[in-house]
Amino acid sequence: MKKHRLSTRLWHWVNVFALVILFMSGLNISNAHPHLYWGQWGFDPRRAWLNVWNFPGWATIPGYYSLAEARQWHVLFAWVFAVGLLLYMIVALVNGHFRRDIVTGRKEWRWSAVRADIAAHLRFDFHHGEGKYNFLQKLAYGVVLFILLPLMIGTGMAISPGSDAAFPWLLHLFGGRQSARSLHFIVAWSLFGFLVLHVVLVL
Repeated sequence: MKKHRLSTRLWHWVNVFALVILFMSGLNISNAHPHLYWGQWGFDPRRAWLNVWNFPGWATIPGYYSLAEARQWHVLFAWVFAVGLLLYMIVALVNGHFRRDIVTGRKEWRWSAVRADIAAHLRFDFHHGEGKYNFLQKLAYGVVLFILLPLMIGTGMAISPGSDAAFPWLLHLFGGRQSARSLHFIVAWSLFGFLVLHVVLVL
């Protein structure tokens, strides 16, 4: 059976651990004000575009409501995740992993090829295609690496209490603090869905 290198496997499982901690501490932070808005300001639940449910203690870190402690967990593991991601990006650029394994070719975007790829996935055939990954895998990894993760980090920095002084332009980029917060929530659940599906398919 083919296996990834030990360093790659370790990096993946460190990512899983960090993402789980980030997600669960994020749910605790969400409980502080479980309402989402668009724009710069938002405090009236009647004007929220989404009223989020309160998450139980077994789903949060810590296991009881504490905004201060949840933020400490969140910031600590955000650094763990960000540093690991930065190192991965550098190595993947240097060794050609992105160009060789992630970049898609024009013929892979033809509808007949996409349809065949979907059909193969439905048969649990993941070893088709010319390269290391098939088209849907490349597409998923590309969206996660180059859209969702940069959005996650950018919106996280934008809603951080100290961002006004350090990165004031981030709030304008995302249309205000509450818009950044809403995007952070949406992307977090998208990454959670990808993580669960990814691990299930691997197993």
